[in-house]
Amino acid sequence: MRALQIAAAGMSAQQMRVEVISNNLANMSTTGYNTRRAEFADLSYQQVARPGTINSASGTILPTGIQLGLGVRATAVSMMIDQGSLAATGGDLDVAIEGLGYLEVTLPDGTPAYTRDGALKLTGEGQVVTSDGHPVVPDITVPEDARSISINANGEVYAYFLGDTQPALLGQMTLANFTNPKGLEAIGSNLFLETAASGPSAVGVPGEDGLGTVRQGYLEDSSVDPVREVTNLIAAQRGYELNSKVITASDQMLGSMVQIR
Repeated sequence: MRALQIAAAGMSAQQMRVEVISNNLANMSTTGYNTRRAEFADLSYQQVARPGTINSASGTILPTGIQLGLGVRATAVSMMIDQGSLAATGGDLDVAIEGLGYLEVTLPDGTPAYTRDGALKLTGEGQVVTSDGHPVVPDITVPEDARSISINANGEVYAYFLGDTQPALLGQMTLANFTNPKGLEAIGSNLFLETAASGPSAVGVPGEDGLGTVRQGYLEDSSVDPVREVTNLIAAQRGYELNSKVITASDQMLGSMVQIR
């Protein structure tokens, strides 16, 4: 009985959908998090009577045929590239990206990674790093005697010093963009790695070549919509229940067949 395998595939798909939704809800307060969505496709079909074949009995062409589906499979967990709302923090090193682009950082093994989490910090040597201590590319160091830091929309970092009327330029922040950002590999800690699916990174100055601008004193909130996620959760739960009822009905049908004497 195919219904048992088909319903089991449906339950597995709905379980995966619930897992994706639960991850979205768990990250509803994560800085720069983009909502994920589970995507599915139907499995191959058993061609009992292929459409367009000739009916041997009457010689006519079958207009539809008999095609029995074999269930559903997961095809992707896609990242929705949505701009999260900006929350004011007032921090000198808190930056939000308005528009496209990612900050580039360097992992301990030298691998480049990318993030939209702009909650930046300083090391004891004044180097600008992420909350996990990964240096931002290009390297920017803030002198110990700097009174305050200013970052304009184009990513230029200035420092103000006691006794100076004009700020000193410390460096230029850059942003990286990809042909297919959905193809980036998420590795946790708000970090992504470049893949063959994402294409190579295109690095540029904020505000140029389609890149977003930098907003100092703000952080990008998660793009998760809790109301939509809870609605999707209810739909996934009901889908799971319906597939379980199909298994129960199939079991009853098998039981009736076994009891035939």
